Amino acid sequence: MDSGSVDFLRELLAETGWVERTRELGLALRATRSPGGLLLVGTPEEEPWHLTAHLADEARLSGLPQLAPTLVRWSPPPGAPAHLRVGLDRVRRAGRGETLFVVAEGQAPVPLLERVDDARRVGATILALEGAHPEVAGLAHDAIAVPAGGPVSFDGAQHLVSAAAGEIPRNVGLRERLARLLEKVTGPQVTD
Repeated sequence: MDSGSVDFLRELLAETGWVERTRELGLALRATRSPGGLLLVGTPEEEPWHLTAHLADEARLSGLPQLAPTLVRWSPPPGAPAHLRVGLDRVRRAGRGETLFVVAEGQAPVPLLERVDDARRVGATILALEGAHPEVAGLAHDAIAVPAGGPVSFDGAQHLVSAAAGEIPRNVGLRERLARLLEKVTGPQVTD
């Protein structure tokens, strides 16, 4: 999906809250302190190759090296290049200042949930993009659930998050910051 398609998707979803949520998650991804400290892991059936590639592009284009992800694989082949043979042991070594981003449309297996819990206990930030499975969201500091049949597909949500992570934030004026604060305190304004 190119940037024009992402912009079009954002326009379609403007009133749903999806754009704001994906921007919040994208901003959380940027909080990773160092290149290689953003770990992406999926399920044994679906590794997040596509999102890894998009985040690598966003890191390069935006000049944010901390967005350069490390793809964590369940069964990396021994002869693979170094960047493609990072196994689940890397999750065990995750620590403070690093981010573990769980991308799981399907059910996350128990071994993954255990490793995520261990990483959280030692100080790693846990983020998740998941298919409405409460086990993953319960371990995450921030998560977006993408329910089947919702307004955006799981693939579309990945594009929105990666684009949001690479966005250069614009300077927000006092009036807009106050408006956001008021909306958070009072809730959205509903017109009849």
